[in-house]
Amino acid sequence: MVDSSSARIERELQRWVASASPGERLPSTRQLTARYGASPVTVQSALRSLAARGLVETRPGVGAFVSAARSVGPRDYSWQTGVLRSGTTAAQTPAALRSARAGAIALHSGYPDRELLPERLVRTALTRAARSDAALGRPEPEGMASLRTWFAAELASQTPAHLTAPAMRDVIVLPGSQLGLGALFRSIAGPGGALLIESPTYWGAIIAARQVGVTLVPVPAGPQGPDLDALERAFAETGARAFYAQPNYANPTGAQWNPSTGSDVLEIVRRHRAFLIEDDWAHDFGIDTDATALAARDDSGHVVYLRSLTKSISPGIRVAAVIARGPLHTRLLGELQAQSMYVSGLLQAAAFDIVTQPGWQTHRRALRKMLRARRDLLVDAVTTHVPDATISAVPPGGLNLWVRLPDGVDLDRFVKDTESRGLVIAGGDQWFPAEPTGRYLRLNFAGPDPAAYDDAAVILAESLAAQR
Repeated sequence: MVDSSSARIERELQRWVASASPGERLPSTRQLTARYGASPVTVQSALRSLAARGLVETRPGVGAFVSAARSVGPRDYSWQTGVLRSGTTAAQTPAALRSARAGAIALHSGYPDRELLPERLVRTALTRAARSDAALGRPEPEGMASLRTWFAAELASQTPAHLTAPAMRDVIVLPGSQLGLGALFRSIAGPGGALLIESPTYWGAIIAARQVGVTLVPVPAGPQGPDLDALERAFAETGARAFYAQPNYANPTGAQWNPSTGSDVLEIVRRHRAFLIEDDWAHDFGIDTDATALAARDDSGHVVYLRSLTKSISPGIRVAAVIARGPLHTRLLGELQAQSMYVSGLLQAAAFDIVTQPGWQTHRRALRKMLRARRDLLVDAVTTHVPDATISAVPPGGLNLWVRLPDGVDLDRFVKDTESRGLVIAGGDQWFPAEPTGRYLRLNFAGPDPAAYDDAAVILAESLAAQR
């Protein structure tokens, strides 16, 4: 009742403010309480909302006044164009970060649905962390020793006995892997330098590279991994210092390299005295297979390993790590300190609590089954209802299904048409570092409401038919 009364008062006061002069004083809380027959709490709630929107200014002990900074029309910011000149920021919000309107079927997001997250573990861990010293202390720039040791042990568990396993000293904790990508690209390639990158690939890596000013060199990749001949040629022709790749459950295709491809890529990288930046973001999302890190097969510093916990734990806990050895580790730490200094100790403590609880492994086993069921539901729905669409390979893990549409499809129009019919999807163009090689969609099978996948596929078919 308070909420509805507050909203009514807010609407009426907004109309009054619109006709008032800047600086004019609003009636007192007592007067408004009498006028609207509401409690002081309800009136204050309406005033706070108007203040948050910049329509009124409140002065403690004096009253509320019509804001003098109210906008009366569009402002002219054209002067900034000449000052800023050309920029590298993305022109629009990536499709995966958009919010879907209420009631729409959402297959566009890059995150798993809430019911696929370890909610009980997250809430309990955050409560414990808030009561610990981590809530008040400043952590080490490299990250909490306990969490760094855990990340190192995870990779060490896959390292063959004849190789030197990574140690805590090799680990730097990050506030999410996105910041790590930019720091790596800047530290290794540098502005104007060449960076080899799979195509298609993670849109966030493309944005991070362009923000740094790196020149992207696409290497075509398929269900089994990158084209090895193209990778060899790209290194030879460009003199690039690094190759960014996702060997496990790549975003957007869900592809996983086979062991021989991994061995061949390592050999090429070593031969060219370069780095492989291995992004293992989907380590916890295996369905038919398990994730195997190439970094575990290299102890000479050629492989830089990124692993994120954000998607598998919670979007609210942005914690990841990079494992790098040699001089690169020192350079990278300096780069990261210049940008973020350190990662929240509260989030680090919570993340470590979660991944060391017995319930974490129980959750991962259950997650595998839930992802398999959702993936198969979406594959069946698309196959049944959208015969013009092509799924070249069912992903063995990850969160996404990569779907090709007929070449003549107007992709922008298609995405808008499906949204008008109640389905939000992500067109595939943003996952290509250069020109797209076809008309693709990335559909997230880990999104909400899997019971609506059939309806989603029907909408896809209807939108294709509308273009024909």
